[in-house]
Amino acid sequence: MLLIDVVRVSEAVARTSARLGKIGLLAELLGRVGPDEAETAISYLSGELPQRQVGVGWRTLEDLPQPKLAATATLTTVDALLSRIKAVSGQGSQAARKALVEELFAGLTSQEQQFMRRLLFGELRQGALDGVMIEAVAKASGAPSADVRRALTLRGWLPAVGAAALAGGVTALHEFRLEVGQAVSPMLASSAPNVAAALEKAGTPAALEWKLDGVRVQAHRSGAEVRVFTRTLDDITPQVPELVEALLDMPSEDLVLDGEVIALRPDGRPHPFQVTASRATSKTDVATLRERTPLSVFFFDALRVDGADLLDLPYERRQEALIRTVPRSLLTPRLVTEEVAEAERFFIDVVKAGHEGLVVKSLAAPYAAGRRGAGWIKVKPRHTLDLVVLAAEWGHGRREGKLSNLHLGARDPEGGFVMLGKTFKGLTDELLAWQTERFLELAEGPTDSWTVTLRPELVVEIAFDGVQRSPRYPGGMALRFARVLRYRPDKRVEDADTVDTVRSLML
Repeated sequence: MLLIDVVRVSEAVARTSARLGKIGLLAELLGRVGPDEAETAISYLSGELPQRQVGVGWRTLEDLPQPKLAATATLTTVDALLSRIKAVSGQGSQAARKALVEELFAGLTSQEQQFMRRLLFGELRQGALDGVMIEAVAKASGAPSADVRRALTLRGWLPAVGAAALAGGVTALHEFRLEVGQAVSPMLASSAPNVAAALEKAGTPAALEWKLDGVRVQAHRSGAEVRVFTRTLDDITPQVPELVEALLDMPSEDLVLDGEVIALRPDGRPHPFQVTASRATSKTDVATLRERTPLSVFFFDALRVDGADLLDLPYERRQEALIRTVPRSLLTPRLVTEEVAEAERFFIDVVKAGHEGLVVKSLAAPYAAGRRGAGWIKVKPRHTLDLVVLAAEWGHGRREGKLSNLHLGARDPEGGFVMLGKTFKGLTDELLAWQTERFLELAEGPTDSWTVTLRPELVVEIAFDGVQRSPRYPGGMALRFARVLRYRPDKRVEDADTVDTVRSLML
């Protein structure tokens, strides 16, 4: 298949607002793709590279060759060139990589070059989120979408699952199993405004676990080999030696555990999230960083113990396995109760300790990887949402020359985003400078002297006092006293909160 075919479908999907329309466009192309190209096509249409990162920066893409007039590049040749670029290392690698990039772009039309630039920098968003692509794979392969989701739970990467479905249908999907060393999409939590509401949603009795403001980790052990993945499935094993050592000290040699790493002060209170994130993702001088900022490890779920897969077991059974396997000092503090008053006291204690809040968990819930639902509900002392920046307005006065007022959007499960209001509160001078530079890189669509429309690619954590009805915005609601807490580079746009979550918090 030619790359231009994928590019044209990507553009058509971006122009289509209806979810079923997007699914139809994607399914039609997937029905034509060859078996050796399916994984690449699904990956590109999902806005990511099969190689994840290939080491190409903005400077490498300066002074590119003139584009071709006719489209001749195939998915196979483009993917092979990207793999060669990723493999370049050692002395002279910069020049060698530059030469390969020029070879790649010399074979592309202007339309394809623009697509590839955005793909390389993770800036390709055409509305083909996992939910849409899952349905497209199901439609093209004839497999039930539930089977596609189940396989994705176990494999963690949709392009591989989709390629298997297109090649072998339901039979191929049923062959996926939980594999040690292969990351699984993490289970996610929905939100509730308070502890009582969370308990009602989860059912009682329920488990209440401390919500730590750390880096989510999935730890795999097979014998003496350990691998650690983030919530975005990136391998950070070399950066977290504390976790590796903790896993190797456990009696079980066949494990998959879910948890967090967090940097704590000597008094046990947490450092700011940025400290933990920097420590857990830095690839240089890990030994020195460990001595200066050690990481503590806490586990809250077990997906596999001693060769037994636990995903489909209820939370209560998974906890029994976790407690048998993990030392008590490495378990996330929790309480099982049906009493609202007791739960609220527990909530107050965790907040006093400096942590984010609680995750209230149904004792009967299986591990629903990659999905939010009533099985896990997060509660924080302040309302917070992970939203997407849709546009920004130029500031005035002290903020003149800076993009300041953010237009905030929640994710619509049917596709696109719903604007919930604006805010310029909580922005430091440093953050203003950073976001102005970043926003100008993401600028697209109509831009006037006041507002800059952005590609929806940045997730920002917003605190607010409530949600109120408002005819001013398309969703009929707006955030009260919204303020910026921080940007969340660890989260994808697909991880942003939905408009349904926001609506559930309305006053």
